[in-house]
Amino acid sequence: MTTSTAATPVADSGFFGHPKGLSTLFFTEMWERMSYYGMRALLVLFMTASLQEEGLAFTVAASTAIYGLYTGAVYFLGLPGGWIADRLLGGQRTVWYGGIIIMCGHIVLAIPNDSTFFIGLILVASGTGLLKPNISALVGQLYSDDDVRRDGGYALYYMGINIGSVLGYTICGYFGENIGWHWGFGAAAVGMFFGLIQYRITLGNLGGASAAPESPMTPAGARKAWTVIFAVVAAVVVITGAALTGALTINPVVLAQYVAVAFTLIFFAYYGYIYFAGQLSDAEKKRMWALFLVCVASACFWSGFEQAGSSLNLFGRDYTDRLVGSFELPASWFQNVNPMFIVILSPFFAALWINLGKRMISPSYGMKCAIGLIIMASGFIVMFFAAQYAAQGLKVAPYWLITTYFLHTVGELCLSPVALSAVSKLSPKRFAGQMMGVFVLTYSIGNIISGLLAGNFDPNNVAELPNLYLQIALFSIGVGIIVALISLKAKAWEGLHSNKPGVAVATDTP
Repeated sequence: MTTSTAATPVADSGFFGHPKGLSTLFFTEMWERMSYYGMRALLVLFMTASLQEEGLAFTVAASTAIYGLYTGAVYFLGLPGGWIADRLLGGQRTVWYGGIIIMCGHIVLAIPNDSTFFIGLILVASGTGLLKPNISALVGQLYSDDDVRRDGGYALYYMGINIGSVLGYTICGYFGENIGWHWGFGAAAVGMFFGLIQYRITLGNLGGASAAPESPMTPAGARKAWTVIFAVVAAVVVITGAALTGALTINPVVLAQYVAVAFTLIFFAYYGYIYFAGQLSDAEKKRMWALFLVCVASACFWSGFEQAGSSLNLFGRDYTDRLVGSFELPASWFQNVNPMFIVILSPFFAALWINLGKRMISPSYGMKCAIGLIIMASGFIVMFFAAQYAAQGLKVAPYWLITTYFLHTVGELCLSPVALSAVSKLSPKRFAGQMMGVFVLTYSIGNIISGLLAGNFDPNNVAELPNLYLQIALFSIGVGIIVALISLKAKAWEGLHSNKPGVAVATDTP
């Protein structure tokens, strides 16, 4: 039996009927997500906790801006992370080194020394940028192009993601809020350690999948690339050192604003470059317009959805009745609701789109994303009413947050997989990889805007809280309605495809 560098033979069915390599990636990703989500759930709580509570005593505005910068950087750094795997290291080694950097970051965060906090964040974000895009790509490389098990393999893989997030929220949340913040960060480090050990022991299951770079550079080119990479790392070290010593003062809110603008300009510049300079046919240009609607909906969606780790997390801590008998639920545990609902609801949504298709009802990508955005926004209408009770000095029942997270999950299942499918199908084929990278920028933009919006959560002015949630709801619903209306026309654009530049052929399905 021979093993290709791109696929594992169909006969390999050692993991629930799937290639044994899937078990390696399943458990590695499970432990990595445990560490990532577990640590992320504690970030804003730790930064806003008082000095008496062994927190950093940052303002809410500064804390949520840092949170937005961190989560936005995680997605942005996936772009160079994917390039490093494709051109320099290969996916297997990039995942390994990324995991080591992540674990080191969590270890630094576990040290009870506040001056090293930002070093830990930088390490975790950098390591995640190396690991996350490449481990997802490795899953696909386990299957041949005509292997019908591919979709089922990704379904299993995403199950690992959700199991890991539940473990992270539960374990790290409990340790962080009940024993000590740094214990929670330490638990994340232990989780990543388990993932690394498991990955190394079972690495042979992956065979030759991405063992070497797909498009390796020449030795001279590789030396230049590593020189640039080390120069960037050195610059980050110098800037971080200057900030920690007080030689450089960084306002996180202002920095987040500039970074949001920069990411948005990069998105428009690259999108425009492909549109105007990519020698696209008329059909491809129309499909690019249809895809642009999806990108707008995606950025707005994540700016609301990512309130889960910031303003909604704080609402759970400060204004929600968390007592169950004599036990007080950690605030971070509420974030378990999302992955639990995903596991429960995913099969129903997969069946929904199939059954609608059988009935010849096939909404456009833009319409599906608009529906997801509006459903997510309706969760903030729920929070508008909950915040009114909180403004009266009352602790609200947990079902307000649970209902909000339920609506956010439904919105996510309408938008997230559909948006990824839209990128793969509507992008010009010769720019497919670059367009996926451009699309990932919508995650970064949404996360940073989310952090800036959450900065308006003022614990000293609770009366403004209902207005904050209402503004998010109305803005998101407004954008959703606009996208939905335009998508009525965009459905025809999605149904066009081009066999070669300048030749357009109409089809009945997007």
